[in-house]
Amino acid sequence: MKSSIKNVLGTTLDVLGEAIVSGRYPVGSSIPPEPTMGEELGVSRTVVREAIKSLVAKGIVSTGPKVGTRVLPAEQWNWFDPDVVAWQSKIGLSREFLRDLQELRRVVEPAAVRLAAERATAADIAEIEAAFAGMKSAIEKGGDYVRFDLLFHQGLLRACHNRMLVQMGKAIGALLRTSFEISTSKPDGPRESLPLHRAVLDAVIARSPAKAERAILVLIDGAKEDIELVLSSRRKLPSLAVPAVPLKAPSRARTVKT
Repeated sequence: MKSSIKNVLGTTLDVLGEAIVSGRYPVGSSIPPEPTMGEELGVSRTVVREAIKSLVAKGIVSTGPKVGTRVLPAEQWNWFDPDVVAWQSKIGLSREFLRDLQELRRVVEPAAVRLAAERATAADIAEIEAAFAGMKSAIEKGGDYVRFDLLFHQGLLRACHNRMLVQMGKAIGALLRTSFEISTSKPDGPRESLPLHRAVLDAVIARSPAKAERAILVLIDGAKEDIELVLSSRRKLPSLAVPAVPLKAPSRARTVKT
């Protein structure tokens, strides 16, 4: 029974969250009263009330006597909240949002990788090695390269053993997936970036923070160039509402240099 209530609440929260993020309820506008929303969504007033409380906690809306529930400016939303990120990703990521992500990566990942080079355990390294092997296999045989690319970077964040950075990795995971999907859409992009990933991993294994930081910066800056190329074109940006496009198996056997 409790799980059923949670599912209804989660669905209601997603519907309201996506409606606000998509602009159906613009900044400064009021969301319909609880009875109206409950009737529209086919749920009780209690469920709507709890969903609104969650939106308030995420910085998306504010409530008050006589003013009702109003949508706050996007600058006040908690962009490290996984739900907010997922709602934005489902309706489509803007070019400005992706550029914000690239700048965030350049601030966060080099510092995290430095810590990973100092703190990674044998289990951490084995996890990152497995992700790298999945990337290599996707290039050589076809498959979901983006998923393993994401696992690689999330493994690096976990290996830094900083709880704040680990949580940040969870929050921006959806964004990273979209970023990787864009950068890997470049012909031979995954094959060219694989040695760059290997350089990061080797530096972590060698316990060399400075080398690890330099290697991840090369990787991030290369991805930024690929993304800027896509953003300057008229190509439609990918959405997380559909799975990442897997790589096709090469027509002829090719050796991946690592």
